[in-house]
Amino acid sequence: MSEKNKEIVKKVNDSFTAGNTDGFLEHCADNVVWNMVGNKETTGKTAIKEWMSHIEMEPPKFSVDKIVAEGDSVICYGDMTMKGEDGTEGKYSYVDAYTFTGDKIADLKSFIVKHKTEAESKKKTA
Repeated sequence: MSEKNKEIVKKVNDSFTAGNTDGFLEHCADNVVWNMVGNKETTGKTAIKEWMSHIEMEPPKFSVDKIVAEGDSVICYGDMTMKGEDGTEGKYSYVDAYTFTGDKIADLKSFIVKHKTEAESKKKTA
């Protein structure tokens, strides 16, 4: 099961890279819960699709450093570059924690941390 779930996560990541919301959602249970920790929690494929359709962003460019799977859980982490709400591009690190029921994603917790820019770092030390 773990290897199969890792393959699903790889497909999900490919879908995110391509900006293919439906490609992601086809691997989700109807009542999936996606918690963008510290930001937003959305329940259900329909609600997630609606929320994602209102986000006016280019798909993020990201690397996957590691995918770890055990039982019904998969953890995926790496770095990404994406435009923020203000339109400026930023660097981020992420951890996505997936929980599966059968071969469908039942729960996704996304932890995303923005890297400080050089200018931001200098302001804090000045």
